[in-house]
Amino acid sequence: MTVTGADRGAVGVGNRWWWGRRRSAVLDVGLALVSALECGLEGVGFAEKAALPVPVGVLFGLVIGSVLLVRRRSPIVVVLVSIAVTPAEMGFLMGIVGLYSLAASEVPRRITALLAGMSTVAVFVVTAVRMRQDVAQADVGQPDIDPSGWYVPVVAVFVTLGLNAPPLLFGLYIGARRRLMESLRERADSLEQELSLLADRAEQRAQWARQEERTRIAREMHDVVAHRVSLMVVHAAALQAVALKDPQKAVRNAALVGDMGRQALTELREMLGVLREGAAPVAPVSVPLAAVGRAAAAAAEAAAEDGPRLDALEGLCEQSRLAGTAVDLVVVGEARSYAPEVERTAYRVVQEALTNVHKHAAGADVVVRLAHRGAEVAMQVENGPCPVDPGVADVGLPSGGNGLVGMRERVLRLGGVFVSGATDAGGFRVSAVLPTVSPLSGGSAVRP
Repeated sequence: MTVTGADRGAVGVGNRWWWGRRRSAVLDVGLALVSALECGLEGVGFAEKAALPVPVGVLFGLVIGSVLLVRRRSPIVVVLVSIAVTPAEMGFLMGIVGLYSLAASEVPRRITALLAGMSTVAVFVVTAVRMRQDVAQADVGQPDIDPSGWYVPVVAVFVTLGLNAPPLLFGLYIGARRRLMESLRERADSLEQELSLLADRAEQRAQWARQEERTRIAREMHDVVAHRVSLMVVHAAALQAVALKDPQKAVRNAALVGDMGRQALTELREMLGVLREGAAPVAPVSVPLAAVGRAAAAAAEAAAEDGPRLDALEGLCEQSRLAGTAVDLVVVGEARSYAPEVERTAYRVVQEALTNVHKHAAGADVVVRLAHRGAEVAMQVENGPCPVDPGVADVGLPSGGNGLVGMRERVLRLGGVFVSGATDAGGFRVSAVLPTVSPLSGGSAVRP
């Protein structure tokens, strides 16, 4: 019988003992006392037959019977002792309990079979000899009865099997059941560890999904707020400059500021509406980890379906023209419709590039190129150097340094190529190429 250190610590049994539980120790001590008492009583008859003093026989029986105390730690020793004292007709209880303990232990089966066979042979021989003597004494004067015939061997076999077979078979059953329970317990522990690892991985994936969603929302908020508010600031500066000189132009600029403010509020409201639809109600119970990823994916898909498209680029350029920036839109190739995330990313790249022009190159001429190719769509926003005396004064728009980073993340997320840098003429160029087959859609992204 084997027990773990945790079980021993739980029951408070010292490590110098071999019992896993207190009741096991109590049971073994009780069996050892009963066996010692039995062998002590049988030691009286053994002393008489062996012509020994009775106290010696009793003491011998007490020592032999006490061996049953180590049946869990050394069942082989108990069986060997019971075999050794079988000729003395001692250790009836020790033999039965010893065979059971041997069969239920982790002793190899070949050793168990060998010891069980030795015990069976010893019991059979002693039983047969004893029965032959008893039959011979009972049948003195009756020569027609032969005690060496079939009667003694057959009865000896039945007695031997009756004594050894039940404890041996029951011990084998208990040992197999114990091993099965340990195997099931180990499998349950292994399954619990696997589930714990899966839960950790699911939590990591959920955390990644939440972080990805926060990054996407931050990009959207930056694109919407930065572009609209930049144009509003530019128009407000122009309004302040021409308010007294040209009241009609001031009125137009004021109307444009109002329109852009309303557009910015509309886009923010749509974005917040998507977030509210994907959010789960607050509750004290835990939310399944898989629901976080599904909610984030649904929110991203809804945002992609409702986002701006390439057909809105002309209006985007017109807004910059109204702000005093000369913008020329050049479209190459036959215009087509693409997947929502492709068109949305292309629009945001152009939008952020125009926003950077308003921030860093006020009054510079801008050329926006859009090329429809076979398996990709390309866009390029290039501005010239800032004029010495720009028509639009520098309004001091702040820059967080996240515009180019956000554009690069958007393009690379769809498997595209993004390049930005200064030109030889002193301007700045932003170029991006997006595949028409988006890795996020899992199929063709081109629509007729």
